[in-house]
Amino acid sequence: MKNKLSIGAMLLAGSLAFFSCDTTDKASSEQTQAAETDTPVVTAPAFTADSAYAFVEKQVAFGPRIPNTPEHQKAGDWIISKLKAYGADVKVQNFEMRAYDGTLLKLRNIIASFNPEASRRILLAAHWDTRPWSDRDENEPLKQFDGANDGGSGVGVLLEIARTMQAAEQKPGVGVDMIFFDGEDYGQPDNSGFQKQDTWCLGSQYWSKNPHIPNYKAQYGILLDMVGAENAKFAREGTSMQFAQNIVEKVWKAGNSIGYSDYFKYVNAPAIIDDHTYVNNWANIPMIDIIEYNMGATNGDYFGPYHHRQTDNMSIISRNTLKAVGQTVLHVLYNE
Repeated sequence: MKNKLSIGAMLLAGSLAFFSCDTTDKASSEQTQAAETDTPVVTAPAFTADSAYAFVEKQVAFGPRIPNTPEHQKAGDWIISKLKAYGADVKVQNFEMRAYDGTLLKLRNIIASFNPEASRRILLAAHWDTRPWSDRDENEPLKQFDGANDGGSGVGVLLEIARTMQAAEQKPGVGVDMIFFDGEDYGQPDNSGFQKQDTWCLGSQYWSKNPHIPNYKAQYGILLDMVGAENAKFAREGTSMQFAQNIVEKVWKAGNSIGYSDYFKYVNAPAIIDDHTYVNNWANIPMIDIIEYNMGATNGDYFGPYHHRQTDNMSIISRNTLKAVGQTVLHVLYNE
């Protein structure tokens, strides 16, 4: 994930002014109401946190998944192999795009479809690449980093959801598509001069203009970005609220109703630019972003003190957080 919360907030400050943070009393009331009224209709299969953790660990073991590197190629091949093993119909979009600095990136979006015959579909997504530098690190801004949380965690949760659905006797009543976007984190650093437009989220930009199926549509989408850190909190992000407020409410009620109110907070956060920005604006599919938001940040570290730093490694990954996100998404899928 990129450090662009302030940019997104400025772009949408006027139209999203009413998305200020809720008061504590209101948040408490809404959380209680959600827990009391959202009675599960279908019990989703159990999301296995140890398995999701192992999927994150495996990605980190490849090394930083930076485009144009052997580590990136090997990690992508592994993701494809796991999805095929879990019964998905897998398509790969190979494409090239220029990065902000002129580098020609060889990229690929990985798309996995479950129950492809179903007309009613839900889209899940994460990015699988790693930022080339830890440019927010005070000591080693040019060094590569693991990207365990930023990239690895979302992929780990999606792979475990895929494994869980394949193993479960009961399947969701909808078709599920997963997109692993490439080139999300190769955007222009904040301190590199004049800021060009659309330098982040290259994979979702490409897919939104070139869907894997002509005229592809989903009922809605859920993006997972930085969903694995210890004690992470997820606020209702501004772009999600603008384009898909009803889906935000659906997911947050689900998380609260099954015991994860410590993670899914009834607090509104400013808009950011992430893969869901392009899916909403260009593909016209309402998509929300489940992304960590550090509500107490005073120094701009809204995505945690490990964001784009050397400390984004396995030491910050929590099985409990992976479980909270994965089980919530499964609950939503199985209750459609």
